[in-house]
This record gives sequence, C-alpha cells and structure tokens, in this order.
Amino acid sequence: MDNIKSTILEVIYSILPITVVITALQFTLVWLPTETFLQFLIGVVMVGIGLILFLLGVNVGLLPVGEMIGSALSKTRKLWIIVFFGFLLGIVVTVAEPDVRVLSHQVDQVSSGEIPRSILILAVSLGVGIFVALAMIRIVFSINIVYILACGYGIIFLLAAFSPPQFVPISFDSGGVTTGPLTVPFILALGVGVAPVMRGKSSSSDSFGLVALASIGPILSVLLLGVIYG
Repeated sequence: MDNIKSTILEVIYSILPITVVITALQFTLVWLPTETFLQFLIGVVMVGIGLILFLLGVNVGLLPVGEMIGSALSKTRKLWIIVFFGFLLGIVVTVAEPDVRVLSHQVDQVSSGEIPRSILILAVSLGVGIFVALAMIRIVFSINIVYILACGYGIIFLLAAFSPPQFVPISFDSGGVTTGPLTVPFILALGVGVAPVMRGKSSSSDSFGLVALASIGPILSVLLLGVIYG
C-alpha cells in the first residue's frame, strides 16, 4: 500500500509542474483553442494514470525479475551464456521501449519515410544489445569503464565525420531515448543481479555504468546506418 501511495505522489510531483506552466501560459500568452486545452488536460490525466500503472509494474515485476535473471545467469559461471542473454535482453527491452517508438515515428515523419521506422528500431536495439553484452564482459573482467567510454565516443566522433549530417542528431537522440522508463530499470536490475554473484557484494557498484554503455550503442549503430545510407 505504501508503494502505491509513494508512486502516485511521485507521478503527481512529476507532471504537476508542466501542467501548471502550460495552464499559466494558456491564460496569459498562448490562448490555445478551448478544445485543444481540454484535450491537454485529458491527456495529463491519462498520462498520470498510465505512469502510475507503469511504475507499479516496473517495481513489482521488472526490477525483481531483472535482478533474479542476472543472478541466475551469473551462477552458471559460463561467460558465453551471460554475454548472449545480456545481448538478447538488451535487444528485446529496447524494442519494447516507448521512447524508441516515439523517436522512430517522428524520424519517419520528418524524413518522409526515407529512414523507415523498422530499420531505425532494429539499429537502436542492436546497438543496445551489443553494448549490454559488452557491459557484462566489463563486470566479469573488471574492465575500467573509462577506457570503454573513451574508445566508444572516439569512434562516435570519427563516424560522425563520415556520416550524412542529418544522421548525427538522430544518432544522439537515439542514445537518449534508450535511457527510458523501461530500459533503464531492467538493465540496472540486470547489472545489480550479475555483479554481486560474479565479483562479490563489495563490487555491487560495478552494476552501475550499464546505462552509460548502453546509450553508446544506438549512437554508433545509427551513425553506421548513416554511413551505409550515405
């Protein structure tokens, strides 16, 4: 019951500021049509209900399952299993990410279908999957995350020089949308499950940094897509 109450308050505190600001603009500067403003208010209520249900689902289902899967995979002590399922889970959780769907729809509209939604979603999900697998390797072998980030962003800036200009902003936005409300909790929970089993409770901090690595993958994959399309 406390979990439900805290989730409801969290959602209210999240959407209340933007509701207040837009309402203030409506009656001072913007003066949207009444029908449009009412649609906004209805949308706010629907978003609030959806976020409450979504966050409850994440807390009740995704987080515990993610930790249990990470712990179970680590107990096999087989690197290929940990890496393969990290790759697979990275792909499927990205495909299900609402933010990725929104981005692909907007890009498809702006590009007039030149960049198909399915291709963009596939590229982003593969990028996340590959780098979640790399994050699993990092945890197992205790590789310094700074080296991976430095190499990753070095390759990103190199590819950006050869990719068509319109793909560069799309690629960085793709990295941003993978830090959405579905991908982040599951990937973090997966890391929290893997790190203590592989390297002990004192190394639980190794589970962090997965999101930073996962956000590099989509940027690289979309830039590569740009090089191919270009």
